[in-house]
Amino acid sequence: MSGMDAWSPPFSAMFFRVKPAKGYRYLQIARSVRRGKTVRQEIIATLGRLDVLQQSGQLDSLLRSGLRFCKKIKVLDAHAAGETQPVSIRKIGPDLVFGRLWKSMGFEEIVRDLAGKRRHGFDLERAVYLTVLHRLFVSGSDRAAEVWKENYHIPGAEELWLHQLYRTMGWLGEKIGAGILGSPRCTKDLIEEAIFDRGRDLFSEVGLVFFDTTSIYFEGAGGETLGRHGHSKDHRPDLHQMVVGIALDVEGRPLCCEMWPGNTSDAKSLVPVIERMRAKFRVREVCVVADRGFVSEATLEALGKMDPPVHYVIGVRMRRTKEVGEVVLKNRKPWKTVTPERVRAKDPAPLKVKEVEVEGRRYVICLNEEEKRKDAHDRAAIVESLGKALKSGDKSLVGNKGFRRFLKTEGGSHFAIDEKQIAADERYDGLFVLRTDTGHDAETVANVYKTLWMVEDTFRTAKSILETRPIYHKCDETIRGHVFCSFLALCLKRELELRLEEKRLDAEWAEVIRGLDNLQQVELLLQGSRFLLRSEITGHASQAIRAAEVAMPPVLQELT
Repeated sequence: MSGMDAWSPPFSAMFFRVKPAKGYRYLQIARSVRRGKTVRQEIIATLGRLDVLQQSGQLDSLLRSGLRFCKKIKVLDAHAAGETQPVSIRKIGPDLVFGRLWKSMGFEEIVRDLAGKRRHGFDLERAVYLTVLHRLFVSGSDRAAEVWKENYHIPGAEELWLHQLYRTMGWLGEKIGAGILGSPRCTKDLIEEAIFDRGRDLFSEVGLVFFDTTSIYFEGAGGETLGRHGHSKDHRPDLHQMVVGIALDVEGRPLCCEMWPGNTSDAKSLVPVIERMRAKFRVREVCVVADRGFVSEATLEALGKMDPPVHYVIGVRMRRTKEVGEVVLKNRKPWKTVTPERVRAKDPAPLKVKEVEVEGRRYVICLNEEEKRKDAHDRAAIVESLGKALKSGDKSLVGNKGFRRFLKTEGGSHFAIDEKQIAADERYDGLFVLRTDTGHDAETVANVYKTLWMVEDTFRTAKSILETRPIYHKCDETIRGHVFCSFLALCLKRELELRLEEKRLDAEWAEVIRGLDNLQQVELLLQGSRFLLRSEITGHASQAIRAAEVAMPPVLQELT
């Protein structure tokens, strides 16, 4: 509006405005009036010169007088003065965001449809949701979830008890058919399949599958068949454990999780997962992407014999694979630049590739010049420290793994720097080697494997969530249900992350969780009326709320 400043609160028909006139600024009360298709401003009153009203205090007195008729502001003032009576305090952030995702992703409908076929005597879908929500915010047992819910607004979960949560875990892990590798087909498999079908359209295909496993140890036996001694990734070989495998798609969305006895090896677990994915998800063309050392030669052979064959892009352990060290890395082919050196910090990392074939086995050598310089710098620092440490005596070097690989024994009793080992280590600087049977060119193979690095953050999160150990469960069924709830929590987490990325909203996961956990609503009692007062938004809760496309409750609302 030319020649005047105007301010109007949202959805208000009346507002203050300032109108300049003859060198002064006058404060007016105006309102918007619609006449046909035209909206015009109508002056209700001119209160006087703005500077005089401010200096005399008349404007402050006028506004303060008007506040007596503003009920909401009156409640806020009374609360600030400690004159209201709090009835209850509930945290609303977790359900506000993840409750919306739970419904929009179809989880609520899927669980209700499956649970509705039997009578349970309680709301089983709410019990699953409560457990999943608790797993996102707190690393704890189902026993802890029963207490945790008391401080949170979770519709339908108010009357749930611990024994009902245990029954829910048993229902999720209940055997409904034969399985593979000692893992039966369970209710949770039906949920995974329904989630996949709901999110799939005619044009979507699962072409790349990223697979990894982790182990979860038990304080006790760990169920009838799951708890077994095996290779412990937690460095607790003395305890029984189980193995949990998880498959992700190219966007890091969890596809399925499998649970096996603790003595199941990584190499044995991959083929059954592929077979199950083909049977469950009706997926035929699959390319497996896995990290260094995850897949054995026998597994690769088994993948090739499947109908149709399963292709792979696998990281190779350069130092432990004789063929790589003696043949592949000695190849003198020129490098092909895929990504040049960075100009800005946010640019992608530099990458060069070349392809080498050895007796029908196809390798792709990848070089990151940045990592090459870093490896050389780190080794130089170790050798320099090693030289100083040698002067302090041999005994100070025994327990240092970084030192040991560059040491040799002289005279049968003393250590010295091994220059040959240093030279041998240099040839691996900045390199990683891939093996594949796909028809993709070397550049595509390298970029596919780099995608694995991007989804490894999801794997790390998966492990931290999955490792919420079912220490109070003694049956295989409840253990499987407990771990599956962690899988569902991971699905919700990844969905929110993808929505944040889609809307280009910067948010750190820890700050999202902290902000949502701090968002609460207080029920107040004032002069016989009840009100809900919402706290301020902190952390990155605002970004999460926008990404989930959920409406923020008003700061204050009166309950009828």
